[in-house]
Amino acid sequence: MTERGSVAWPPAPIRTDRLVLRESEARDRAAFIELFASAEVGTYVGGPRPRDELERALPEVPGRRFGLFVIELDGAMIGMITLDQRDAERPGHVRPDAGETELGYMFLPEAWGHGYAAEACEAALGWFDGALPGEPVVLCSQAGNDRSIRVARKLGFTEVERFEEYGAEQWFGVR
Repeated sequence: MTERGSVAWPPAPIRTDRLVLRESEARDRAAFIELFASAEVGTYVGGPRPRDELERALPEVPGRRFGLFVIELDGAMIGMITLDQRDAERPGHVRPDAGETELGYMFLPEAWGHGYAAEACEAALGWFDGALPGEPVVLCSQAGNDRSIRVARKLGFTEVERFEEYGAEQWFGVR
């Protein structure tokens, strides 16, 4: 178990109508490799990583850390959500001292278009709001990633600014 401030991790699994948000397990390793090696998933996050590199680099239980939820549908991992501290060196902040929590999410392509991202992110944000009430959450997405920005707006994120990072225009919002 790890902690961030006074928040113990991992929480008990979070259940929605269709999904379970939980801590990573060894059985998720193949899905993590698929997620990070996918050309479609990599389009807006710096490109896919080589599968052989992932096979060597990923631990037996990947993603076991504070703020990372595995998203499970019918017993199988379909994606992940992260709630991480945004790096103070990066552009895009809503606090003068930085330190905001940033929501990130990645789903396998076969899970796209079914509303799973919004459903899972809403559940994760609900947990976060209960664990750290009043803390702002930010989200950054490539401005060209229309699907991600639609999800962000559906979750209540409002655009604060746009800036250039990683060779592309970024959409930066706060909830």
